[in-house]
Amino acid sequence: MRKILIVGAGQAGLQLALGLQTQGYEVTLMSNRTADEIRAGRVMSTQMMFATALQHERDLKLNFWESQAPRAEGLGVSVAAPGSHDPGPSQRAIDWVGKLDGYAQSVDQRVKMAGWMETFAQRGGQLVIHGAAVSDLDYFARTYDLVLVAAGKGELVSMFGRDAARSPYAEPQRALAVAYVHGLGPRPEHPDFDAVRCNLVPGVGELFVMPTLTTSGRADILFWEGIPGGPLDAFKGIKDPSEHLSLTLELMERFTPWEYARATKVELTDENGTLSGRYAPTVRNPIGRLPSGGLVLGVGDVVVANDPITGQGSNSAGKCAAAYLAAIVEHGDKPFDEEWMQSAFDRYWNTAQHVTKWTNAMLAPPPEHVLNLIGAAGELPPIANRFANGFDDPSDFENFFFDPQKAEQYVSSVAAG
Repeated sequence: MRKILIVGAGQAGLQLALGLQTQGYEVTLMSNRTADEIRAGRVMSTQMMFATALQHERDLKLNFWESQAPRAEGLGVSVAAPGSHDPGPSQRAIDWVGKLDGYAQSVDQRVKMAGWMETFAQRGGQLVIHGAAVSDLDYFARTYDLVLVAAGKGELVSMFGRDAARSPYAEPQRALAVAYVHGLGPRPEHPDFDAVRCNLVPGVGELFVMPTLTTSGRADILFWEGIPGGPLDAFKGIKDPSEHLSLTLELMERFTPWEYARATKVELTDENGTLSGRYAPTVRNPIGRLPSGGLVLGVGDVVVANDPITGQGSNSAGKCAAAYLAAIVEHGDKPFDEEWMQSAFDRYWNTAQHVTKWTNAMLAPPPEHVLNLIGAAGELPPIANRFANGFDDPSDFENFFFDPQKAEQYVSSVAAG
């Protein structure tokens, strides 16, 4: 029986560990927190997952909360009229919602990761609650057939060098601020179904609003992404959760009053229901070299960390776990050497490259043809639907989003048809 060590118990690490368990591998999972500590801790993400990533969980029978979590059946875009927030409040220049072919869902990672970790242990997996340093991995690389690093923060990430050719940004492009709330009203444009709502405020940033299942049941997430140095870059140093929520709502009232109108009675889900921070989107070399010469393979956001502006983090983690699981199983009893590690990552990069390209494009000011495309979606539902479903399959953006000529031809064909 082949022995595999996974360091890190997030979406990618746990999904891969549980998948390998089902295939008969002897799996050890290292986490720096217990399931109870995760469940009682701070929120970690917004984790809206679309159809393909959700199917990977279903394939492994890990969709424990699917019947409880709210179903986002659409994805909507609102764009504030440039400058209308000064002095404010903003006015909408564009507003539409596209229907998803398959619903999306968000399950608070405190719920999911704690539940999956307990399942892993109940199924006979070896769970080690301990942080890991590079020196630890030096020993483990000689003990296990394969060591995978799925812990996206801390010392271990430094083993994986930045891929400058695939990482155009050296600095964070957004300041992030999340609040989980109860009491949010429905969007009046579609009161009969839930949707992920993307609110773009040109030159300022973005507000994302989405339903979720949290530790206390159904909730909604208010997620600001602010351009650094701008008016939304205001959460640094705020430790008090109620102050964080007050600022979130104050900014909504000025920049997205149409969202604020349904948020006047919200309250935080819990004292740990806020999060803020920032990081530079980075693609890293997938293979880490240990001092002794041993090799480890990076997983998920260790190797591809995109800005959350396109909501792809958990989706990418799940797709990486699925790609690596298939690569490991197909490899049989052959050694997990450097060539195999690179090929496993390349298999994942086939999908991840489209996410990275699209996410980096969305961080920049939108070119005229993209604004025209988003505007046309308000008049032509097929465009809105296709844009919405691109969140599940970002490779489709190559066909109509990036190239001005392709975008114009697409809009013209839909308008004519």
